[in-house]
Amino acid sequence: MTATLHVIFGPSGAGKTTYAHSFARREKAVAFVLDEWMARLFAPDMPDPIEYDWLMDRVGRCEAQIWSTAAGCLAVGTSVILDIGLMRRADRQRVREIAEATELPLQFHFVTASPETRRARVSERTSVRGEGFAIEVTPELFDFVEGVYEPPGPGELDGAIISESA
Repeated sequence: MTATLHVIFGPSGAGKTTYAHSFARREKAVAFVLDEWMARLFAPDMPDPIEYDWLMDRVGRCEAQIWSTAAGCLAVGTSVILDIGLMRRADRQRVREIAEATELPLQFHFVTASPETRRARVSERTSVRGEGFAIEVTPELFDFVEGVYEPPGPGELDGAIISESA
């Protein structure tokens, strides 16, 4: 059996992490969730208010370690699931190029929900701080991420698995 690189993407609050963990259990794959790594490694040291450069430096470090660890899993035949943001088309294209260059089977998974559902979900997750909570997403941060997110472009969903969460 060939290991596959599964890549989850979609807007904030769409249910990507829930989808990634559920899919990992079902497929006996390893899920790598950037928000969980960030929360575990850097949340205790996070400045208040958050500083963009501080955050992006740590995101870069986490992504590098996730890719390194995922490569090890793939090398021994274990499929991996990446939930690492990929808010911009260029980020998703970069992943596609990495997979092609390393001849990895790649499967994109697009997870989405209505803006109202996503905003309510993020607000509830932040207030309850239960399962699925990794990092506080304030209404301002949600709006910022909404401004960064680029929906799939032409052809980007060709062959992708699409999941609309309620």
